[in-house]
Amino acid sequence: MYKSKKTYFYGTGRRKSSVARVHLFPGGSGQITINHRDIDSYFGLDTLKLIVRQPLVSTNTIGKVDIEATVVGGGCTGQAGAIRHGIARALLLVNDEYRPILKQAGFLTRDPRMKERKKYGLKAARRAPQFSKR
Repeated sequence: MYKSKKTYFYGTGRRKSSVARVHLFPGGSGQITINHRDIDSYFGLDTLKLIVRQPLVSTNTIGKVDIEATVVGGGCTGQAGAIRHGIARALLLVNDEYRPILKQAGFLTRDPRMKERKKYGLKAARRAPQFSKR
């Protein structure tokens, strides 16, 4: 079995259909790597980078930990939310005193909203076919 040379804390995050596996290495320089790419090259929008860094900013650990995340499924917004959820869960293992801060901000809550399934007789979940008056 693989054993990492550096100690890390692990957190799983989920949002919509995205799943993120987050490895948090304490005592780092603040580097965030997503799918073996830097956060700046992975996410184009600054708002998505801000979403990923929110738990670190609220617990004042930005620049003190390194993060390696592997994320699959969904779109870029769902992936950013999943990474944020995973980082928040990993930070709880680092220090349990972060729980009230992260809970207050809502980073520990799994967002249950999912895509609604397609219904029979319709073109999508709610979209009905258009009929002419003849």
